[in-house]
Amino acid sequence: MKVHKKALIITYYWPPAGGPGVQRWLKFAKYLPEFGIVPIVYCPENPSYPIIDNSLENEVSEGITVLKQPIKEPYALANLLSKKSSKQISSGVIPKQKKQTFIQKLMLYIRGNFFIPDARKNWVKPSVSFLSEYISKHKIDTIITTGPPHSLHLIGLQLKEKHNISWLADFRDPWTTIGYHKQLKLTKSSSEKHKNLESKVLQTADHIIVTSANTKKEFVLKTKQPITVITNGYDSHQIERPEKDSKFTIAHIGSLLSERNPKMLWEAMSELVNENRTFSEAFQLHFIGLVSDEVLQTIQQYGLSNHVQRLGYVSHDEAIMAQMSSRVLLLVEIDSEDTKVIIPGKLFEYMASDTPILAVGPKDSDVETILKTTNTGQYFYYNQKQAIKSQILSYFEAYNTNSLSVNAIGLQQYSRKALTKTLSDVLKDSL
Repeated sequence: MKVHKKALIITYYWPPAGGPGVQRWLKFAKYLPEFGIVPIVYCPENPSYPIIDNSLENEVSEGITVLKQPIKEPYALANLLSKKSSKQISSGVIPKQKKQTFIQKLMLYIRGNFFIPDARKNWVKPSVSFLSEYISKHKIDTIITTGPPHSLHLIGLQLKEKHNISWLADFRDPWTTIGYHKQLKLTKSSSEKHKNLESKVLQTADHIIVTSANTKKEFVLKTKQPITVITNGYDSHQIERPEKDSKFTIAHIGSLLSERNPKMLWEAMSELVNENRTFSEAFQLHFIGLVSDEVLQTIQQYGLSNHVQRLGYVSHDEAIMAQMSSRVLLLVEIDSEDTKVIIPGKLFEYMASDTPILAVGPKDSDVETILKTTNTGQYFYYNQKQAIKSQILSYFEAYNTNSLSVNAIGLQQYSRKALTKTLSDVLKDSL
């Protein structure tokens, strides 16, 4: 296909950044040329990524133009106060109010009220200056900003006002309604500033992209600009499928924050361990990625520590291997109205792993809908301990008879290539 349009992708997360934030536009950039779009990536030269995965640099498309400019971030200064707290807050791990230290409370107050919309705000002005010249010289057809960090949308806003260029704003998460936003100890004035900036971005961008149907419902009330849902997805890979674990392993892959601590789930597992000797001998709970101290303490209280194996952060390829080798995959979301819109990027790789998913979260979430329509797992609410216990036992019985499997339906719509086709159509319509 003849390549005829240039899209400038403005993103904070790019390899060697690890975690889910980098995957979305890494994969879009991979497939866009197949649909007539040349991607050009703009990202920081010296970012403070909370997670590093050098293996992802091998997935950057050969020949792609990647522009980098220095960024000044406050986390280096924050490290002088508390390196641990700085890293936790930058990665989204915010302790509960009652357990926050004075330093943590101070850092959250400063982060929320002095860095609006976020700690990368100082990158906006130099980026607009650099990209203005680049856009003029290289005849860019459209710009794409992806957040969080939502300060990157302010780069798009200023470039739009300066060059009247086509602009697509991609929201991987909501802005003012995301859960951690409420924990930033915002003053009334700061809260209004966030809302005003959000409103200006939503009303100025030519097209809004969101990752969930519930986020679209929220944004429809805030803007008349067109909004398209393009979820995250899964990609094809060359990893040979490993054998399933010999033990009955339930694995959680990714960050498990303090608020994602479903006590009734740990209680259900504890009861099965105490009531069923065969289950106790076979059961293992694997955590791959960052786990908050509070979650670990709760698990210990329920007597599950001897069944826990913590593997820490692993490369993306190793995470895929773990997804395929585990017996059951665990997905946990905060029990909140705000989190109904959150669809973890790992969900789609979970779905493609041929491993049953056990999910816990709020009622009427997008995750619940996707699991039901694809037949890839079971979804429960926080008040359904007995039902969760029964489901785990059912999975265990299937494991014992070597019949634990998944019969997925309609996964192709979530492939990265299919999603990029939708994106390319949006881009062409916006030009």
